Formats: sequence, C-alpha cells, structure tokens
Amino acid sequence: MTGPNRTRAFLGLGGNLGDPARSMAIALQTLDRHADLDVARVSSLYRAPPWGKTDQPDFLNAVAEIETRLQPRELLDLCLDTERALKRERYERWGPRLIDIDVLMFGDRRISQDALEIPHPRMLQRAFVLVPLAEIAPGLMLEGRSIGDHLETLDAAGIERISDDRSWWMEPV
Repeated sequence: MTGPNRTRAFLGLGGNLGDPARSMAIALQTLDRHADLDVARVSSLYRAPPWGKTDQPDFLNAVAEIETRLQPRELLDLCLDTERALKRERYERWGPRLIDIDVLMFGDRRISQDALEIPHPRMLQRAFVLVPLAEIAPGLMLEGRSIGDHLETLDAAGIERISDDRSWWMEPV
C-alpha cells in the first residue's frame, strides 16, 4: 500500500476449535485483500493454554502488524465481519472459538468508545498476546515501556512457538 494517511496497527488472532491455523490464515488473507489494508508482518504461530476460562482446549495465537487507511471503527468492523464470515459464534466470554481477531493497537491512538478500546484493555495482562507481539515488534512502546519489558512481568509458562515460519498464513487454503 502506498500513499498518505496510513496507520500502523496490530491485530491479535487466536482460536481453539476446528483448525485454528487455517482459520487465522484465511482471516489474514481476507484482510490483506482489502483495498485499504496491507498485512506487513505476522508472527510465528504459538500454542497457549486457555486464559480466563481454563476448561477448554489450548489456543493457537499469532499477531499481525498491518498498515491501513481505515479508521479504527472501520478496522474493528472489518475484523468482526471477517470473524462472522468464518462462522465465529459468541456464546460465552473467553470461551472456545473458531477465530478471534482483536485490534490491539492503532498507531499511538487511545480510544474508549462503545465496544472499541484501543490499546486493547487486557493485552498487557496476556502473555499469549505479548509473546507473538514481542517477536515482531519487541521495541514497540506502550505506557512508557517496551512490549518486551511488559512481557518480562508476565508468566509465559506453557506458551510454545510451534513453527518459526512467519509465512504460515500465506499458504493456499
């Protein structure tokens, strides 16, 4: 994507039902095809124990850095539309899911609106978000500290990189 008015943003992706790696790959390919969004970098895939509601299968997680001309609400809507297209259903908070796409950061903007909080309000509490984010943007600053520094305060036990291949999402699906 070339031109002005682009914002660097980060998306968190995850899932633990069906084939989450395939669902995340389809989601990223779908987003990347949007005229106002380019996927710039994607982390490796990570397996992580469930967070919040622990009686469910492990999750696969990844983080993507994007460049976009969309506004934050438009980006959120695009992510939610992509989840729906992949048959995401919301039954319970922190419950099992086919796909989850969260807007983690949008430039250096701070937004608190109905159903839209940026930076994501719980990302600094979640090692399964910060581990892949630190892989692709360790020096990214939030609240005056790098993502890598924030990660050092969290328990990342059980989070395992399952592949070093950052092009996993580009495979034909």
